[in-house]
Amino acid sequence: MGTALIQGAVRAGVVAAADVIGSDPHEKSRESFAAATGATVTASVTELAAGCEVILLCTKPLDVAAALADAAEMAAGAPRLVISIAAGVTLAALEAAVAENFRIIRAMPNTPALVGHGAAGYCLGSRATPADAATAQALLGAVGLAVQVPERLMDAVTGLSGSGPAYIYLIIEALADGGVRAGIPRADAVRLAAQTVLGSAAMVLETGEHPAVLKDMVTSPGGTTLAGLAVLERHGVRSALIEAVTAAAGRAAELGK
Repeated sequence: MGTALIQGAVRAGVVAAADVIGSDPHEKSRESFAAATGATVTASVTELAAGCEVILLCTKPLDVAAALADAAEMAAGAPRLVISIAAGVTLAALEAAVAENFRIIRAMPNTPALVGHGAAGYCLGSRATPADAATAQALLGAVGLAVQVPERLMDAVTGLSGSGPAYIYLIIEALADGGVRAGIPRADAVRLAAQTVLGSAAMVLETGEHPAVLKDMVTSPGGTTLAGLAVLERHGVRSALIEAVTAAAGRAAELGK
């Protein structure tokens, strides 16, 4: 995810590759990051923190405290902005792990950032400034949509857009299975299903119409679409998706504790 965000930021001109330093304990990961972004890499978090005004923290939740401790040690009192994408780690926990010269932003991007179509929510810590918010917006927005929310909604963002790609992949797979069952070759069915999802999403974003309005545009009286929608309603697809988002948001809250 860190690679995807930096690739997007470099591609969009938000930052120059020459101004980026990446760090990872694994040499192969460092090499991959350097090849993908053109950035300098180091095995030392402290070296990175000493040379960077903005630190993008892309660790597992359990590794956050150690990474921040290393960063704080070498920053030596210099102000730093930390943007954390560690799932479930609260602003309070992040701020408690660093000195007051560190400003914190918590973010939750998703995997479609890898192809420039991500969706991310982010929230500001108590010391973050409007300029910091603009930095986060530029970085996350370089790989898709970025929305600032209050922290109380971050678990909901995790359940919706953070976990949401998995729900959509399941839907694409099921649509393709239906196409295969109706006689379409597998490869064509997958491509048609994926493009249908992509095009439908673009219609929502580009027209600004409510999804229900767009649904009605496809649904003629007594037609094929209505027959299919009736099956989906009968099997509770709508309520299943609502409950999936709610369950994932609940699990994100549990992880934060």
